[in-house]
Amino acid sequence: MTRLSRRRLGVLLLAATVGGCGFQLRRAPDLPFRSVTLVGFNESHGTARELRRAMPAGVAVVDDPRQAEVVLEALADERRRTASASTAAGQVREVVLVSRVVYRLSTRAGQPLLGPTEVALSRPMSYSETAALPKAQEEQVLWQAMEADIALQVLRRLAAAPKT
Repeated sequence: MTRLSRRRLGVLLLAATVGGCGFQLRRAPDLPFRSVTLVGFNESHGTARELRRAMPAGVAVVDDPRQAEVVLEALADERRRTASASTAAGQVREVVLVSRVVYRLSTRAGQPLLGPTEVALSRPMSYSETAALPKAQEEQVLWQAMEADIALQVLRRLAAAPKT
């Protein structure tokens, strides 16, 4: 058996094993509605943008609540940056970034489908005054990653909402 045919056989065996165990790539959840409007999200944060981006293809995000089947309302959309470690001289060495969203889902008529639900994430980040610009860029990357993660968690929870 040649080296190339052994490699192909190995790939086929791996594919059969992974396929046989029920493995599937993560995909957007099936939502029980076809249109949604986002209300109350802080536009200076990226949570609403990430929710729009992560919505499944069959769900439209509309601006007018009268055209939407459901309303996803942010009761809180907050970011917090806290110093968690400092030197004896008072210089900050580590900060903790916290992104928190509290939301509820209701029909356009106001009937609640999901009560207030909170999703909060935190990420520690080392800090140095001598590298302030790269640390600011790192902080932005962490904020974006947390917002994308929050959007995916919200969508998974919306998939469990009762049908409208």
